[in-house]
Amino acid sequence: MINFSEWANLLVRWTHVFAAILWVGSTYYFTWLDGQMRRHADKPVWMVHSGGFYTVVKQKALTVPPAEVHWFRWEALLTWLSGFVLLNLVYYHGGLMVDPIEPKVSVAVAGAIGVATLVIGWMIYDLLAGTALVDNEPGFALVGFALIVVLAYALSQLLSTRATYIHIGALFGTIMTSNVWMRILPPQRRMIAAAAKGEAFDSALAAGAKRRSMHNTFLAVPTTFIMISNHFPTATYGNHYAIAILGALILVGWSAAALIRRV
Repeated sequence: MINFSEWANLLVRWTHVFAAILWVGSTYYFTWLDGQMRRHADKPVWMVHSGGFYTVVKQKALTVPPAEVHWFRWEALLTWLSGFVLLNLVYYHGGLMVDPIEPKVSVAVAGAIGVATLVIGWMIYDLLAGTALVDNEPGFALVGFALIVVLAYALSQLLSTRATYIHIGALFGTIMTSNVWMRILPPQRRMIAAAAKGEAFDSALAAGAKRRSMHNTFLAVPTTFIMISNHFPTATYGNHYAIAILGALILVGWSAAALIRRV
């Protein structure tokens, strides 16, 4: 007999993982390219792959029609949509949102808390990223980390610890996807439109988009750690120090991202 729920879970999970590979892969590829060009004063970057040589040159003007410019955006949207469907299948309708022995809230309330975490979490991040604090990278990271730990602790008082972990990861994914569609793509559209007309574009918009892209590279690694953690309950969400371990995973992820950006 076919288990439709299990097959749906498996197919959505495959989609989610594959889309994430495409998204994060392109993100870190461009992060690496930017780093190479900064080191070599925007000189061409030479690479070898699949039996051929490739060279990438950073352009200062648009020399092709806008329709020929390749964008990387659907991978982010597909990753988030498949992740949200998976969140519904496994958690909101899978009985993992609350402690089965001593639930603090009903399943419906827990689901509402989960969705509110994603929406309000994005709004708070977006507000902070629009302040002068964002120019102070260590200060911004410190405030962000403190808010994440407080949020994780608050969620753990109402939801199961496993649901707490996954919602911190889902919040990071929501921030990353919202950055792409709401804070990176709009400036890029205006940049392409201005370049197509031979007009100058606002460099502040490009800088803001680049900063959000940098934030995404720092969120991607701890998000991956959090997703994998569900397979190791004794060491992570099932541990007596689960929230402290979650905080440590985030710090390790940020450190790994910083190292990758410098390679």
